[in-house]
Amino acid sequence: MIAYRTLSAILPLALWLAGCGEGQPPSPPGAPAVSATGFVPEQPQRSGDPQAGYRALVNEGYVSCGIPYSAWQRLASPTEEQDLLPGREGRNAELPYYQNFHVTDDGVDLVVANCLGCHAGRFNGELIIGLGDETVDFTGDAVVAAESVGAYLNDPAEIQEWQRWADRVAAIEPYRRTDTVGVNPAVSLTAALFAHRNPTTLAWSNQPFLEPPPPRPLPVSVPPWWRMSKKHAAFYTAAGQGDHARYMILISTYCTDTVAEAEAIDRYAPDIRAYIASLEAPEWPFELDTQLAAEGQQVFQAHCSRCHGTYGEQESYPNLVIPLAEIGTDATLAEYMTGEYAGIYGQWFEDSFYGELSDSLPAPGYYAPPLDGVWATAPYLHNGSVPSIEVLLDSPRRPRYWKRTSLDSTDYDTRTLGWHYKVLDYGKEGAADARERKMIYDTTLPGYANGGHTFGDGLTAQQRRAVLEYLKTL
Repeated sequence: MIAYRTLSAILPLALWLAGCGEGQPPSPPGAPAVSATGFVPEQPQRSGDPQAGYRALVNEGYVSCGIPYSAWQRLASPTEEQDLLPGREGRNAELPYYQNFHVTDDGVDLVVANCLGCHAGRFNGELIIGLGDETVDFTGDAVVAAESVGAYLNDPAEIQEWQRWADRVAAIEPYRRTDTVGVNPAVSLTAALFAHRNPTTLAWSNQPFLEPPPPRPLPVSVPPWWRMSKKHAAFYTAAGQGDHARYMILISTYCTDTVAEAEAIDRYAPDIRAYIASLEAPEWPFELDTQLAAEGQQVFQAHCSRCHGTYGEQESYPNLVIPLAEIGTDATLAEYMTGEYAGIYGQWFEDSFYGELSDSLPAPGYYAPPLDGVWATAPYLHNGSVPSIEVLLDSPRRPRYWKRTSLDSTDYDTRTLGWHYKVLDYGKEGAADARERKMIYDTTLPGYANGGHTFGDGLTAQQRRAVLEYLKTL
C-alpha cells in the first residue's frame, strides 16, 4: 500500500507560521514588505459561523486536486490514524481525518488533503484538532509515490486529474522534502507554489515564473490553532496580518487555478477562521501540585509575562515581536522572511487575490506566543529544536543532537513537559542507518540551532520546577 498520509503531507500548511514599543509602519513602495518588531496591531476580521466553519473544514474540497477515489479504494487500508470525526458527510465519513472527498466540475471523484494533516495531532492517545502534528514525515520521495498511483487508473478523466496532481507533486518536491521527521517545510512550500502561479490569474505553470526558494526547506514547528484567538498575526515572524481568513486559504494555492475558484473558497473561509478562533487549549490530564503551581505563577509573572502575557480572570496578551538581538534564537527563518522571501514572494502575495485583504509583513524577530496549552506542544522554539520546556528554561542543558525515543503520543514526560528523548554524541553523519538518520535532530544544521531564549537561565532550580508546574495550568 502507498502511505497516503505521506502523500497528504506534501501539501502546504494553512500558513500559519526592549522592542516593546509601537510597531513601525510597513516599508515604503518598492522596498520589501516588512514590519518592525514590537507591538502587532489588531486588524478587523470578517465575521463567521464556527459551526459552519467546522463543517467546511472536514468536508469541503478547498484542496481541489488529489487521488481519484477509485485508486484510493484500492490503495487504502484501515489504520489507527483513521479517527472518524463527527460531522463528516457522505464519503467524507469513510476517510481518515486528514482527507476530504471532492468532486471536480467534470464529475471526477477525488480524495484530497485537508488542513488537519498538519493541524491535528495526538496527545496521550487522543486526537486533538488544532494541535500541530510533530510526527509528520516529509523525508520520503513523494514523486515516486504519486507516480505509482497512475498504475491503478484506466478512465481518461481520472488519468487527467491524477496527472494534474502528480505534476504539482513533482514541481514542489525539492521544496517540501526535509531530512528530519517532525519538522515542517511550510515556508518553502508556500514560496514554491507562489513561484509556479501567475499572481493575477492564479494560473499554474509547471515551469516557474519566479526563482524558486532554496531546495533545502527551513524547519518549522506547527503552532497550535487555539493561539489564533489572541494573536493579531498568524505566524512566527508576524507574517499573516490583516484578514486572517484570506491568508488561511493559501493552502488552496496547491490546486486553485482561477480567481473564481479562490473566491468560492473565500466565501466560507471566514467561517473556518471563526471555528479556529473558537478553539480552546486542552486541559492538563495528569496530576497537578497546586501549591507548587501557585509558586510558579508568581515567578512567571515576574520573569515571563512581559512577552507571553498573563492568564486567568485578568488575562492579557501583549502581541509582541521580539527583536533577533534580544531573543537570540536561530535567526535563519526571520532573516529569510524579511529578505529574499519578502522581496520576491511578498510582492507576489500583494499582487494576488490573497493580498487584497491580507498582508504578509514579516518582522526581523519572533512573535512571543500566548502559552495556553503550551505543555502539549513539544518540541519548542519556532524550529522545534528544544525537546522539553525543562531545557528551554535551562539553555546549557539543551542537547546538540537528540532523537525522540518513540513517536507514540503516550511517550510523554510529565516532569520535563516534553517527549521522552535520547541525547546523542553524534549527528546525522554518525547515524547507523537511514531510518535513524531521519529521526535525529541535529542543531548544527542551518536553521536548526537551539540557542537563544536564555531568560530562564537566571532562575533557580526550584523556580524552574515551579514554573513548569504552573504551565500545566494554562
